[in-house]
Amino acid sequence: MSNKELLDSIKKLREMTGVGFKDCKIALDETKGDLEKSIEFLRKKGIAKASKKMNRTASEGLALVKAKDGKIALIEINSETDFVAKNEDFINFCKELSEINFSNKGDLDKLNETKMANGNLVKDNLVSLIAKIGEKITIRRANFFDDLNGENFSYVHSAIDNGIGKIISVVKINGITRGKNDEIGTKVAMHIAASNPLAIDKDDIDNSIVNKELEIIKDEIKNSGKPDEMAEKISKGKISKFLNDNSLLNQIWIMDPKKKVSDILKENSSDKQLKILDFVRYKVGEGV
Repeated sequence: MSNKELLDSIKKLREMTGVGFKDCKIALDETKGDLEKSIEFLRKKGIAKASKKMNRTASEGLALVKAKDGKIALIEINSETDFVAKNEDFINFCKELSEINFSNKGDLDKLNETKMANGNLVKDNLVSLIAKIGEKITIRRANFFDDLNGENFSYVHSAIDNGIGKIISVVKINGITRGKNDEIGTKVAMHIAASNPLAIDKDDIDNSIVNKELEIIKDEIKNSGKPDEMAEKISKGKISKFLNDNSLLNQIWIMDPKKKVSDILKENSSDKQLKILDFVRYKVGEGV
């Protein structure tokens, strides 16, 4: 192969894979100029590169929501930096994953084994993208809301594109009458995005979270030197406030501080009492 042919092949391989000049030349040397085998060689090398990146923290990225025929799917894909989250290849990858996630009803195992538009599996394209971009990228979590028993509503905070942002919430409400009181659904989704409730009602909050909070409250009061009797009374008041602040129905409504979410649901009920059945809130990188 002449120098010109080699340079042309390197250029083609770089365009096809996004991999650097040196790695492309090594691949072509190893495969005696065969482009297809070179791509395979680089993909295998990409797997090795990707595995080295897996101990890094990926707390940036994007959350995406896809709604169709009353059903809604959410997915979060993480990267290490916000710079990559703005990368066109990363965004296009996320958009296609959002479509696949909807089709697979939020099942990440199925999603990873699904073929993408280029004919490769999601899990293989993920490895290729990691090798190309040079950062850890993870498909973190997904959810799906069917169209049974209630109406679904979503909200994207500071959307960078249709259905794409850093904070996304979805809520399912029973009792909605389309054209009468459906606007309240989006407002409740907005409230969830802003107020980050842990559960629908106080009794739904995980006991381990409540017990841990109570432990912290009691230790704090004891360390302040308060008598035991007073400490017990204060801790009851504080845990009650914690439960109200973190349960959706008991939270102060973001659009009217004189009312709770439960009050708003009653006020906006039409043919049937509104009832929140389920909700999900994604904030990119939260808890990573």
